[in-house]
Formats: sequence, C-alpha cells, structure tokens
Amino acid sequence: MLHQLKEITENPKLYSAYTAETLWNDPYISQQMLKAHLDPASDKASRNHRFIDSSVAFLQARFNLGEGKSVIDFGCGPGLYTTRFAQLGCRVLGLDFSSNSIAYARAEAERSGLDIEYLEQNYLEYQPSDKFDLAIMIFCDYCALSDTQRKRLLKIVKSSLKEDGHFFLDVCTEHMYERIEEGTSLQYFEKGGFWAPSPHFEFTSAFKYDENRVSLEKYTIVEEDRTFEIYNWLKHFTTKELEREFDECGLEVVEMYPDFGS
Repeated sequence: MLHQLKEITENPKLYSAYTAETLWNDPYISQQMLKAHLDPASDKASRNHRFIDSSVAFLQARFNLGEGKSVIDFGCGPGLYTTRFAQLGCRVLGLDFSSNSIAYARAEAERSGLDIEYLEQNYLEYQPSDKFDLAIMIFCDYCALSDTQRKRLLKIVKSSLKEDGHFFLDVCTEHMYERIEEGTSLQYFEKGGFWAPSPHFEFTSAFKYDENRVSLEKYTIVEEDRTFEIYNWLKHFTTKELEREFDECGLEVVEMYPDFGS
C-alpha cells in the first residue's frame, strides 16, 4: 500500500501515458463526458452554450462564414460547433473518435435536417481528401497532445486547408501555468461518481514540468476490483513558442486574442 501511495503522489515521466481512449470510449465515462458536453451551463467537457454561441458569431464575422464556405472541426464531440456552422449554411466535416459523441452528433444532424459529414476517427490518423476554408480545434485540445502529436496534427491541418484557409484554435498560456499548484487530494464516493458508478476513492494529483511548461492532472480511481488512471496533459504556450511550432510546420500565426476562452 505504501508503494502504491508513493506512485500516486510522484511525478510520472512526461507524456508517459495517454488515456484519451479511456476518457472518450469507456462505456460509463464516455456517457458522463457526453452529459457534460450537453449541459448548457457546464464548462467541464466543452464551454457553456452561451459562450459557444458568441464564439460562433465571432468566427462567422471574422471568416465570413455562410453559404459557399467550408469548415472542418478536429475533435468535434457531439457537434456543438458543427451544428451551428451548418445552420449558417457552411459545408461541415466533424472528426472525433468518441463513439457516443459521433452517434449523438449524427442523430442530432438527422433530427435537425442538417447535412453534416461526421467521421468516427482519431484526427491524428485522418488523411485529408478535401480542402476547407476554416479548420477549428476548440477547448485547448491542441495542448493535450505531445510534441510529436502536435507536429503530426499541424501537418494534417495544413493539408486540409485551402491556400487562403485558416486554422482557429485556443491554447493554454504561460500565465495559466503560473497559477497551477501541485498537490494531491482524496475523495471517497460511496454512491459512485463521475469516473465510476460503484463506490470508489478518487486521488486527484496536479504535477508541473517547468522545463517544458506542461501540467498534468492525474486521476487515480480505486474501486473494489480495479484501479485505473486518467492523465490530462496540458502544454502551456508563450507567443513565441506557438509561432515557432507553427512555422516549423509551414503555418503562420496571423492573429492572437488574449483570454478568448475566459
């Protein structure tokens, strides 16, 4: 037990585990994530719906979205943005590897009579066959990827854009990193909770990797018959870091908006 507790509270090696598949496709957890997505007031899995509406209005004005325009959404979830873009008259493609999210998005598109294409696929494995005016990646998904994964994604994004196309994303900043405090907390959920329907202990650990400016929020869930972990890595960028990363992949940062997600 002492050894197990020591492991829980010690910094794992940077990017040593990637648990997105569990987060988005575990039968129970993925349903919890979908509920959070669809809660109009929640900012847990996606931003609240009022903020999404204002974001889409901003994107519509900035990129002149409407009939004749096309948008690809990397990590589209249950279609909160894709639905709104389609309602503006855009041709839309959404990519996500969450079965529950894509199933919901497709059903919602059919119910609303919207012609939206959805692919149930890891966007890091997407092979572009079309060009779009705008690519988006929202809710700091870009920051959850490792250095290698981000480079791979940017090459895919570049291949997905028209010559005058744009990529719009939000990222965690160096100022957000400074506010993170390391530590571990423990809670017991007698009637189950977000991570498991059965009684369980939840260790929540926050770690920082100053050399890389990466944070990790690690959840260790201890049930009666199993223990599992969820890793949430986040890279926090300076302006120069983001510009350099884009430049290395043949993209240019043309505009930045401070605190867009606040």
